[in-house]
Amino acid sequence: MDPRTGLRVAELGEAEFMYQMFATADESSRMALGLAQARVGGGEITVMANDPTGGFWSRAIGLGVDAPVTGDVLDDALEFARDHHATSVIFQIAPAADGEWERLLDERGAVASSSWVKFAGPATLTPAVNCDLRIDVVGPDHADEFAHVMCVGFGMPLDSPLPAWFRGLPGQAEAGFTTYGEWDGDRLVAAATLFVANGIGTLAGAATLPEYRGRGAQGALMTRRMLDAAEAGCEWVTSETGAETPDSPNPSLHNMRRMGLHELYHRRNWIWRPRPQH
Repeated sequence: MDPRTGLRVAELGEAEFMYQMFATADESSRMALGLAQARVGGGEITVMANDPTGGFWSRAIGLGVDAPVTGDVLDDALEFARDHHATSVIFQIAPAADGEWERLLDERGAVASSSWVKFAGPATLTPAVNCDLRIDVVGPDHADEFAHVMCVGFGMPLDSPLPAWFRGLPGQAEAGFTTYGEWDGDRLVAAATLFVANGIGTLAGAATLPEYRGRGAQGALMTRRMLDAAEAGCEWVTSETGAETPDSPNPSLHNMRRMGLHELYHRRNWIWRPRPQH
């Protein structure tokens, strides 16, 4: 995969996933969470005004791939964020994106923060994984369990509107989503999502209950999603996870490497917050 192809696959796959996850939300979740989404500068911006996590979900992704990042593009994104009452926005722009975007973000008050690592590979990868849990597609009948595992696995609050939003993902096949689960007997203990659009399979949102970690659940879910992405006609699969430090190891990073995905680049998060009004 040449660097430009990797950039397009990694950034635009994730950007479309985020856009559609917001766009397909039910009206109750849109109101409770303050959801809004827009396409800007060849990428997208999502806003969750009432984010129970404190800022994970409001993001701008895919800028600088099909069009340079300019001041006007950033100003359009920030105007949308302000209009929809964002308390922060994470600008996730690839290091090879076009435009002087670091300077432009700095001029608008954004601050560099932690990094994510972007991965991609051919959808024909078939890694061997040992796991004693049963994998299947999650349909609407198991939507409550799917939402519970996603929230607990990611440490997101159950006493918030997030579970109701996650419950809407199973059954969204027409929008490109397929949800998966792994069961220990009758108990759903791990969950994941595959999003397919424009020939790209995005391995998005995988979580395991704490007491079931270390049993190969995530590797098995990645393998199943790669196979299904290839079956759906995807040429590439892509994913991302947080960079690790000696004090904060990240097992997901090592899982992706073991699956045969290629580490493309580290992408710095830039966090913008509106200035207080006086």
